[in-house]
Amino acid sequence: MGQDPELLRRLLRAKDRMDGASQEEWPVRRLAEASGTSAAHFARSFKEAFGVPPHRYLLTRRIERAMALLRETDLPITEIAFQTGWNSLGTFGRTFRNVTGDNPAAVREREQATPHQRELVPECLLRAAGRPGLTIAVSEKRRRAEGDTEGPEEMEVL
Repeated sequence: MGQDPELLRRLLRAKDRMDGASQEEWPVRRLAEASGTSAAHFARSFKEAFGVPPHRYLLTRRIERAMALLRETDLPITEIAFQTGWNSLGTFGRTFRNVTGDNPAAVREREQATPHQRELVPECLLRAAGRPGLTIAVSEKRRRAEGDTEGPEEMEVL
């Protein structure tokens, strides 16, 4: 069953606001106001429409932006953390490592050491390739990495 086109437009409006200012705080209540729905209805509808909860979507945007800044600038990692919406360097580093599997300094070193011809690849493809996989919870990724094959295939956390 598909969603109402008007509701989808309003969800896209909220999603566009997150995309445009991912460094800002976006509690579900604020996003719901932007889309003209209740918080519970917004959260359910957003996940149904985009496949991930709003908080996880925002986290994806923040990590993508941080990776781009690590690759393209020499800004200190602390500055990148603050510019991408984290209030704590520790939280940024832990979340970044949990999502990408590596720490920010290692990603910067690897990305800057590898010659790229990014100008030859459409921006949409670069973004899609660099998008962190957040369809499963970080705790589930850890469990799978440790070789534990028991448990649910997918968990909803974050």
